[in-house]
Amino acid sequence: MSDLGSEELEEEGENDIGEYEGSRNEAGERHGHGKARLPNGDTYEGNYEHGKRHGQGIYKFKNGARYIGEYVKNKKHGQGTFIYPDGSRYEGEWADDQRHGYGVYYYVNNDTYTGEWFAHQRHGQGTYFYAETGSKYVGTWVNGQQEGAAELIHLNHRYQGKFLNKNPIGPGKYVFDIGCEQHGEYRLTEVERGEEEEEEETVVSVVPKWKATKITELALWTPTLPGEQPPAGGPGQEEAPGAEGRGEPVEEAQALTDISEGETDWMKPGEEDGDAAREEGREDGQEEFRDDNLDLGEHALAE
Repeated sequence: MSDLGSEELEEEGENDIGEYEGSRNEAGERHGHGKARLPNGDTYEGNYEHGKRHGQGIYKFKNGARYIGEYVKNKKHGQGTFIYPDGSRYEGEWADDQRHGYGVYYYVNNDTYTGEWFAHQRHGQGTYFYAETGSKYVGTWVNGQQEGAAELIHLNHRYQGKFLNKNPIGPGKYVFDIGCEQHGEYRLTEVERGEEEEEEETVVSVVPKWKATKITELALWTPTLPGEQPPAGGPGQEEAPGAEGRGEPVEEAQALTDISEGETDWMKPGEEDGDAAREEGREDGQEEFRDDNLDLGEHALAE
């Protein structure tokens, strides 16, 4: 099915039979304010210009979805709100029938995404809030995926680093509320698991593993741009002073180091696999109901 709103039928086509009440211009075209019932059962009430939806209007789909906002030549364009049949909704900017610009998506599980959109996908700077865990991802998105410099903020600590294909990768640090930072890096590790079938198969998946290196005092976080190197010897780069200088916080921090000196699995806020099933179950000719899933967990992200 299309995510682009193409199911909103062109009105008064040669073979279409619909109903219309409203203003027309001298050429007989729908022009001004009017109400229409389309051949597929959808309805539209709002402004027309030269036979096309143009200006403010309300389009109601027979499946329960509806769009309230601006149109330009039959396409959603400008500010508008789309409410999906499952109760989720998008409020923000549209361009050429696509979510494009700045907007907020409210998901049915109470997750939210607030930020930039490009061609119907999360793209640019944005914040995704995970309602189930209270965690949130604040940073860069590329084509709907978490990618680039970002913070993953939890209730009592946060991770700062870079993401690629929705997973943390490379150098980063955990900042703990007890007053210290744990530095390290995420390395991609292949994990094999056998499938119990008539013919034995081995499935190899790549997962990020955290390797801790040291504990330091708190330092102001500034994302490192590609090609830049962090300043050497800057604040917060030295090893933390001993217990006699820091007291209990350092002792707790040292315990964190002891626990995580080895490689550990990346801890995700949750999972959102339910979206994929909804994507597959859409009927042709309807608006998409939900967005792609985020492996970091919408249920912990329609076009």
